[in-house]
Amino acid sequence: MKKRNNILKIAIDSPAAAGAGTLAKSISKHYNLLYLDTGKAYRLIAWYKLKYPNQFDLKYIKKKIKNLKIASLNNKKLLSDDVGTEASIIAKNKNIRKLIHSFQINFAYNPPKKYNGSCLDGRDITYNIVPDADFKFFITANLETRALRRYKELKDLKKSTNYNEVLKSIKNRDKNDYNRSISPLKKTKDSLLINTTKLSKRACFLKIKKIIDRKLKN
Repeated sequence: MKKRNNILKIAIDSPAAAGAGTLAKSISKHYNLLYLDTGKAYRLIAWYKLKYPNQFDLKYIKKKIKNLKIASLNNKKLLSDDVGTEASIIAKNKNIRKLIHSFQINFAYNPPKKYNGSCLDGRDITYNIVPDADFKFFITANLETRALRRYKELKDLKKSTNYNEVLKSIKNRDKNDYNRSISPLKKTKDSLLINTTKLSKRACFLKIKKIIDRKLKN
């Protein structure tokens, strides 16, 4: 696969609702990077499975991934807990992972020339998708904080839910993400740990910006 040279690549891994997506968007905007929430690709496939169960097979998935547009990943319907839970199950499927893996690799290494590089966040980005990233981060927060963040997010979207349901969902997703046999969520030795439990969005961004700027100036 042809790769663009001299681009900035940032890889971020995190458990659900740790704030990685918001942080990655801010970083991407500041450094003019093409951003991809890789989990959204799995969520989109999960949404298709839930909506069209009779059509759902590998051929159908391959077609959807081939024609996948970034805009389609911004569908707010993908944020539901049902879709999130289904996505963590789908992510265990070796054939589906292989298809999405190719999409992610091309995205990371071949961003359009108008971008200075790429920024991807997900569960296995630092060691499986962009192992040679210029910067690697593992974003986390305690379980209760993550559940509260997701609960507020769903409430803002007018979703009918309650905190205990969201907490249970986050626990189940953590279990699936950390314990799956294929590309589990884990912190690599060369990833910088950022705990966002007691940090504001702005404070998180400034902390990572300082790390990136320091290295880029050297």
